[in-house]
Amino acid sequence: MTTPELDEATRLTTQPKPVEQPRRGDPFGPLRLGWRQLTSMRTALLLLFLLALASVPGGFLPQRKINPVRVSEYIRSHGAAGRFMDRIGLFDVFSSVWFSAIYLLLFISLVGCLIPRSRLHLRALTARPPKVPKTLKRLPVSASWVAAAPVESVLDDARAALRGWRVERRGSELSAEKGYLRETGNLVFHISLVLLLIGIALNSFYGFKGTVLVVEGKGFSNTLALYDNVQPAKRFNPSSLVPFTVGLTQFHATYGDDGKALTFDADITWSRDGKPSKAYDLRVNHPLVVGNAKTYLIGHGYAPHIVFRDVDGTVVDDSAVPCLPQDPQFLSTCVIKEPSTKATQFGFRGVFTPTTVSDAAQRVGSSYPGLRRPALTLVAFAGDLSLDGGTPQSVYSLDTTAMKAVDKGQAHALQPGQTWVLPDGASLTYVDTLQWANLQVTQDPSRRLMLVAAIGIVGGLLLSLFIRRRRVWVRAGEGADGTTTVEVGGLSRTDPERFASEFAELVTDIRRERA
Repeated sequence: MTTPELDEATRLTTQPKPVEQPRRGDPFGPLRLGWRQLTSMRTALLLLFLLALASVPGGFLPQRKINPVRVSEYIRSHGAAGRFMDRIGLFDVFSSVWFSAIYLLLFISLVGCLIPRSRLHLRALTARPPKVPKTLKRLPVSASWVAAAPVESVLDDARAALRGWRVERRGSELSAEKGYLRETGNLVFHISLVLLLIGIALNSFYGFKGTVLVVEGKGFSNTLALYDNVQPAKRFNPSSLVPFTVGLTQFHATYGDDGKALTFDADITWSRDGKPSKAYDLRVNHPLVVGNAKTYLIGHGYAPHIVFRDVDGTVVDDSAVPCLPQDPQFLSTCVIKEPSTKATQFGFRGVFTPTTVSDAAQRVGSSYPGLRRPALTLVAFAGDLSLDGGTPQSVYSLDTTAMKAVDKGQAHALQPGQTWVLPDGASLTYVDTLQWANLQVTQDPSRRLMLVAAIGIVGGLLLSLFIRRRRVWVRAGEGADGTTTVEVGGLSRTDPERFASEFAELVTDIRRERA
């Protein structure tokens, strides 16, 4: 059975004491008990686990904010199950009510848990080490001996051996404590976790993410209208976009003999506020930082340069057509639309193959992602492209409802420099091959806050893992024969074997001082 003095001395944590069950007739007792249960560290860890578990569907299922087309296709292909998943918010996980509720409860739990712990820790930092327990033999490690030196000399020897500890003397007793940074690290870890949650919330309200495809020789300005896909936060203001422009000079990619990618980098130029352009080597995990905006290189592909001439030889289209990669060897699909002709409108579906091979059935493919034997294989359609119906169309899809296949749908393979003359006299020339890069621009208003939080999380975790909170007490009593009885006891909640070794060294140092 422990005494109050022993209980106080052996308490090495700032965790609040458990709340007693509410007394009968106390109307606020259940509320206090519920609050303490919500703000306990156990509940915070449970909510953190639930938050991680609730995030899982967001990684496996298409999300409406990122790709609404895929969400619609998923719901249509899965029928009633897809509609049920949509009703419970599995396609808008991070905006759903249940995810927000877990997030909010976790935030409240952490804040409510940290406030009393921080208060108790500050009190412990300024408090004197606890009094010596009456019976040191009850502690996990203890030692006693009889010294010939007087009490004052023994206590001086003990204080010298405990150099670096916080030592408090009370009469003929010494109380020493060490390792306060362990609890400090624990609090820093959890406070940093709260800051991280705040940073995530700020990004979800005021952040921005946009992607744009840029062909070599082209560029873009950081405005909403020029992005291919944007993901603004709920309260994002377009006026907060950092004004700058980026131009793609050239894209470089190298591959091994087995076709695996070795390096990707893009030579770009950028300018802000009308100042002269600056060159920059944009690489993976090496973004361009302009103010609060970061530009990342996240993808690339090929863009065949084509020239389309009308029946009278007039150049109608002279541009690079981005093709979307479909496999690791960069077999890519593309669509070409030519509405501005004097005859009829034309549309082309095709594949681009950087290193072209074909099988016995004359099906083309690519055996290597680098440009070794490039070819553009196209099927042509003539008729109405349905561009005037008011329904928006993707530049990567072709509506052939009101069109007929040209040459009975026969595919034509073009190499750089070759021309396909269509039946009515129009022609399409494959000039050469450019490359495109997919760039992503992000603005994270809490970027610095989250960096501080990440450093705090790592630093606090290291402190709480590698620093041990321990206490040592020394009592010296004068005997009837003039000798001094010395008692030493120690306590550590973690790594008892290591502390036992440290305690033995302390006892040896105390006894050695007067040897």
